[in-house]
Amino acid sequence: MSQWQALTRDGLWSNNPALVQLLGLCPLLAVSTTVVNSLGLAIATLFVMVGANTAVSLVRHQVPNAVRLPAFVMIIAAFVTCAELLMAAYAYPLYQLLGIFIPLIVTNCAILGRADAFASRQPVGLAALDGLMMGVGFGSVLVLLGGLRELLGQGTLFSDMALLLGPIAANWQLTLVDDYQFLFFVLPPGAFFVAGMLIALKNVIDQRRAARALPSAATPRTERRVRVTGIIK
Repeated sequence: MSQWQALTRDGLWSNNPALVQLLGLCPLLAVSTTVVNSLGLAIATLFVMVGANTAVSLVRHQVPNAVRLPAFVMIIAAFVTCAELLMAAYAYPLYQLLGIFIPLIVTNCAILGRADAFASRQPVGLAALDGLMMGVGFGSVLVLLGGLRELLGQGTLFSDMALLLGPIAANWQLTLVDDYQFLFFVLPPGAFFVAGMLIALKNVIDQRRAARALPSAATPRTERRVRVTGIIK
């Protein structure tokens, strides 16, 4: 398997920041009440991860070890500021809903961890791909968690998508159950429960795949006794 394929597999599944590393849980659990909230934060996080990894890789030879981490935090903060300004300009209602969780992307351990552990030691192409795959992996879990919580808590899907995509998404809401609300899934305890179920599901899938990859037990061979008649001279 090439390094590019390994980075893709690790970011999306094997080393997923949300399901395996369990990083960035604060926004993952607090914001994921609906699909639109989750998608907005996922896009912002993806932008920051790709930009930060690329920038860190570009300056990795110019940053002294003594100020490595503060420099990386400043780079991440610069990209978070860009994401915040872009969201405020083009999706202001959603920006208001997400509130403090957009600036808090700076403190996301998944971003700083990948910048320090991988991007600072790799060329630009691999660093950018790692940021892309890690961001997509984190965002996929975030959107899936938001969709499940919206479905189980409100009986709808894709509500208020116009906050992010504009008037074109005004009629995207799917109402599966009318006049339905289950507060457990809307509140933070529901986020912990659904996230735990997703982690457990991934572990079950990994265990079954590992079991299938093991060589099957050798079937016992039936022994056949052959009678040999010799001629004694």
